[in-house]
Amino acid sequence: MNSKKVRALLSPSMIGGITILLLLVLTAVVAPMTMSTAANSLTPDAGAGPSPAHWLGTDDLGHDLFSRSLVATRLTLLMASGAATISVASGIVVGLAIWLAGPRIREAALRVLETAVAYPSLIFALVIAAILQPGATSSVVAIGVAGIPGFARITANLASAVSRSDFVVTARLLGVSPLRIASRHMLPNMAEPLLILSATVFSLSLVEISALSFIGLGVQAPDYDFGRPLNDSLNALYTQPIQAVGPSAMIVLTGLAAMLVGDSLAANANPRTKRRQGPRSLAAKQTLANDAGDQALVRVDNLRIGIPGGTELIKGVSFTIKPGEVVALVGESGSGKSLTAMAVAGLPAEGLSLSADLLRVGNMNMLGRPDQARLAKEISVVYQDPGTTFNPSLRMGAQLTEVLRTHLRLSRAEARQRVIEALEAVNISRPAERLRQHPHELSGGMRQRAMIASSMVVSPALIVADEPTTALDVTVQAEVVREFRRIHRENSTAMLFISHDLGVVQELCDTVLVMKSGEIVERLTAVELKNRDVNHPYTKSLLAAVPVLQISGAPAMAGEQGKLQ
Repeated sequence: MNSKKVRALLSPSMIGGITILLLLVLTAVVAPMTMSTAANSLTPDAGAGPSPAHWLGTDDLGHDLFSRSLVATRLTLLMASGAATISVASGIVVGLAIWLAGPRIREAALRVLETAVAYPSLIFALVIAAILQPGATSSVVAIGVAGIPGFARITANLASAVSRSDFVVTARLLGVSPLRIASRHMLPNMAEPLLILSATVFSLSLVEISALSFIGLGVQAPDYDFGRPLNDSLNALYTQPIQAVGPSAMIVLTGLAAMLVGDSLAANANPRTKRRQGPRSLAAKQTLANDAGDQALVRVDNLRIGIPGGTELIKGVSFTIKPGEVVALVGESGSGKSLTAMAVAGLPAEGLSLSADLLRVGNMNMLGRPDQARLAKEISVVYQDPGTTFNPSLRMGAQLTEVLRTHLRLSRAEARQRVIEALEAVNISRPAERLRQHPHELSGGMRQRAMIASSMVVSPALIVADEPTTALDVTVQAEVVREFRRIHRENSTAMLFISHDLGVVQELCDTVLVMKSGEIVERLTAVELKNRDVNHPYTKSLLAAVPVLQISGAPAMAGEQGKLQ
C-alpha cells in the first residue's frame, strides 16, 4: 500500500479506533500480570464505595472493581475474537459454497438462511449455550455458531454478483476447480466489504457474550469477563450503582473502537466520500471566473490522469466544448475516452490521480469540489449499459424524480408530472404506468430512453453520453440516437458523446476528437470525417475497420446507409 492510500485510510476516526484498540490490547496483556491480586483477593472492605484505594469501590466479596474490570479485558477480547472468527470464517465458507453449488442446492440453502436470519442471533445463542452447559468455551461456540447465518447471507449476496461476472463464468468453462474459483476469483473481489462487516460482527459478539454472562449462561466463577461483574452487581444496582460502571464502560469502549475502525474502512471504500487526487484538488476554489472572450462552456487544458506513482493513462488532453456544440470522443477500447469524459462530469475514476491546468464546466472548477446541487442540475450523464443504470429494487418513479425533488425542491406531484412529460417526449408509451414499474419490466431501449429523459428533465447545460448505444440492438440504437438529435435540435444542449460507431458520430456530432493511448491524435469536423479527409494513420485504420456496403456495384461509404432523419 503506497503512502497516499495510507494517508487516506488514516482518518481521525480510524486513528481514534486503532488507538483505543491498542490501549485495550495493552490492558489485556498487562492488567492480568499486575492487577490480578487486587482483582481476585477478598478484602474486609466488602461493598465499599469509591476511595483512593478502590477507585470504583468493591463488590460484596471485597474485590477491587476497577482492577476487576481491567483484568476482564483479556478474556473478553479473546472470547469476542474467537466468536467473531467462527462467524466470519464459517459464514464466508457457507456463502461462497452456496454460489458454487448447483441451482437446486443453492435455492434450498438460501431459503434456509433466510429463515435463520429472521430470528435474532442471540436467541440461537441462548439455546446453544443452554445445551452445551454454561462456560467460556460454550459461550464462544454459541455466539460464533449463532452468527454464521447472518454473515453467510451477506456473503451470499456479495457472491451472487461476483459469480455472474464474465471472469468467473470463463473460469468455470475452463474447468477451474470450485475451490480455486472461490479463493482466486471471488473472495478477493469481496474482501473489502467483508472486512468492514467483520468489525460489526466483533462488536456484536462482544455484546452478546457479555449478555450471556450477565444472565448466568456465560463465563462461570472463578473466571470473569465484562458481563460477569455486571451480573454480580445486579443485587446492588440501586444501593451502589457504581459497581456497574467499570464493566459497562469497558463494553462501550471496546465496541466503540471496533465500530470506529469499521466505519473508517467503509468511508474509505466509498468513492463519493474520498477527496480527489491531484495537486490542485484541495486548494482549488469551487468556481472560476471565465477569461474575457472565452465563450467555451467546457474547457480542458492539459488533463492528466494516472495511477499514483505509476502509469499515466491520460496524457495532457486539451479541448473545448462551446454552448450547443456536440463533441465526440472516438477511439478503440482503452484509449481513455471514458476516463476523460467522467473527469469532465465530475466523476473521476476511483484510485487514480487527476490534475490539469484547467478543468471547468461553466464557471465550476471540476478540480475542486463543486456544489453537488449544481452538478446535478447542470451536467447530466447517460451511461453505456441500460441494464445497470437503474437500481433494480426501486420503482422507476422514485429514481426518475429524485433529482427534481432533491435539488430543485419540487413536490412529489410536480416532479412526477415533469418526468411524465419528459418520458412522453422520448416516445415512451404509457409513461404514468412506467413510473410504477421496476427497471426489469422495461426493455433495454425503454430504459435507455428513460435515462435520456431523466438527463433532460433538469435542462442541463451539458450531457455526457458514455457509449449510450453500445449495449442496444441496431433498431433501438437508431431510436436512441434520434432522441439525441432531437434534444440537440430543440434545446441546443452541449454534448460530449463517446462512441465506437463512426457512422453515428458523423451524423450527430460537430467536432470529432480521435483518442489513442490517452492522447488526442487528430481533431476533425463531421464533414471531414464523412468525406474521409483524415491525416493520422490511426484515424485511417479506424475508418478502414468500418464495414463498407455495396449498392448497385458501387462502394458506399460506411454510415451512409444508416443516416437518421
